[in-house]
Amino acid sequence: MSTPGAITSLLLTRNGKRSRSMRVALLLAPAVILLVVFFAAPLLENAVRSLGLDVHASGSDGSAFRNYEKLFFDPYYRGVIVETVRISLYSTLLCLVIGYPVAHLMVRHAGRFAMPLLFMLITPLLTSIIMRTFGWRVLFARHGPFNDALMWLHLIDRPLSVLGGPLGVYIGIVHVMVPFMVLSIIPVLRGVDRRLEESARILGAGATRTFFLVTLPLTAEGIATGCVLVFMLTNGSFVTQLLLGDGSVVTLPLLIFQQFSLTQDLGFASAMGNVLLIIVLVCLYVQLRLSGRKGTSQ
Repeated sequence: MSTPGAITSLLLTRNGKRSRSMRVALLLAPAVILLVVFFAAPLLENAVRSLGLDVHASGSDGSAFRNYEKLFFDPYYRGVIVETVRISLYSTLLCLVIGYPVAHLMVRHAGRFAMPLLFMLITPLLTSIIMRTFGWRVLFARHGPFNDALMWLHLIDRPLSVLGGPLGVYIGIVHVMVPFMVLSIIPVLRGVDRRLEESARILGAGATRTFFLVTLPLTAEGIATGCVLVFMLTNGSFVTQLLLGDGSVVTLPLLIFQQFSLTQDLGFASAMGNVLLIIVLVCLYVQLRLSGRKGTSQ
């Protein structure tokens, strides 16, 4: 039989738990409201507009999925989706090939020059992407410094057409995205135990084999993070394609920009935005699966 003291203690415990729950709810409320208002609600509105259920979306006739049918079954737009993924994938691979040696140099061989190199790496991020892109236009112009130098050295007879094609786009994208790859790899590379590499060398593995069998697998998490980050950022960018591609390289973000600024087909633009979102979510899911598998194996 419960005594009055036990009942009082039980009530105080319940009141204390309820009070703590109220405090936690009050602390979480601003973040939840912020996410709902600025994240969940716009996504829901975008989904509704893409289905033609919004009164402001043009072309209210036809099925609710007409925008997605047009996007996936029209050969032109299906090709644009493939081109978007291809540019993002190739740019990510280029950033990895360039960024990993830079990160390895800064962590293992730079010494006291590591901080100046890091400053040089971060400084371009402080400049507008538009300004950097126009800088590439000046550099690769028909009578710009690049072509003038090659002609002065008698390496070419006429100016090269770098702009207005995929080459210029890839150069501009890689220049913008490489710092994100390097900054993703550096912390993981610093956390690699050097004694593991030394043990591999003692057991007879050469420098190349040690790198591919020890160092590279141990930095896989940083590589995955950098690849996903660069892929997502490239997947949603359009300024570089617009200014360096001169209309020859068309991606989904560029089409979205054109839909909003020229044709005003908000429903179709919303559908393309949702496709980009799905691509990003798939990348995040793959990264989480890889990270979870790596954590389980450890």
